[in-house]
Amino acid sequence: MTSPKSGTRAKAAKAPAKVSAEAPARTPGAAKVGKPAKSAKVAASRRATEPAKAPRTVKAPKSVKVPEGESHLALVRRARRINRELAEVYPYAHPELDFRNPFELLVATVLSAQTTDLRVNQTTPALFAAYPTPEDMAAAVPEEMEELIRPTGFFRAKTKSLLGLSAALRDDFGGEVPDRLEDLVKLPGVGRKTANVVLGNAYGVPGITVDTHFGRLVRRWKWTDEEDPVKVEAVVADIFPKSEWTMLSHRVIFHGRRICHSRKPACGACPIAPLCPSYGEGETDPEKARKLLKYEMGGRPGQRLSPPPDFPGKPAPALGAA
Repeated sequence: MTSPKSGTRAKAAKAPAKVSAEAPARTPGAAKVGKPAKSAKVAASRRATEPAKAPRTVKAPKSVKVPEGESHLALVRRARRINRELAEVYPYAHPELDFRNPFELLVATVLSAQTTDLRVNQTTPALFAAYPTPEDMAAAVPEEMEELIRPTGFFRAKTKSLLGLSAALRDDFGGEVPDRLEDLVKLPGVGRKTANVVLGNAYGVPGITVDTHFGRLVRRWKWTDEEDPVKVEAVVADIFPKSEWTMLSHRVIFHGRRICHSRKPACGACPIAPLCPSYGEGETDPEKARKLLKYEMGGRPGQRLSPPPDFPGKPAPALGAA
């Protein structure tokens, strides 16, 4: 069996420093992130000018055993090893929605339902220019807001949610986004997933974001066979310390979007293939698999128009750009 680290450490040699398992779960763009040290700024600037490289191709594992009858302790060790490997592959993992404050992140996350983060990022600049605060958004004319968010789909239902949550923020929380899950989920259009995104990335409160990518991958890795997002969240929370929850979410979602796709995962280009009990569900030929890589892994733009400084790919184009 090929060592799992042979495919990741070589890739990580020119990447930023590995995220510590004990580090606070904060990400670029969060509202309370302090200024990086000068050396970090220089490194980020250097990485931003370098083209992203695809992960080193891994050889097919000689034998990948499906963990039937795996003990809980063995599962925990395997899951945490996968997380460490992903931290080396995606040291720049971050929320893929553009935002400047908790309110913008909350609105963008609500808009991201049933569409891509890219389309949301292309739509929100005009939306936030028109309604920069909860008070402004609560007073919006519904038909005018609908036209602004039409590209995200389901624009009538989303307009109703945004008007409702903005009015609730204005009337019940003094125009501020609350920093408690029990308060956030009371807002119209806000569920646990959205609440955890806001808590983890705007307030540094650990949370697990169980979206379609996260759920798909944890089932492929045999961490759980649960389908219900709340149950998946509970299982994963029992495997990892709270300090890892937010960054784990980013890493898993990054991997799902870039390599471990739903219909045709790029198994032959996956740096954690030796750890995956579902290896072989996708394309195992290295050259064919490499062509399946997306975003910066495939040499194409990411989803953010304003990505963080350490993102090794290209910014996404604005709405309507060629």
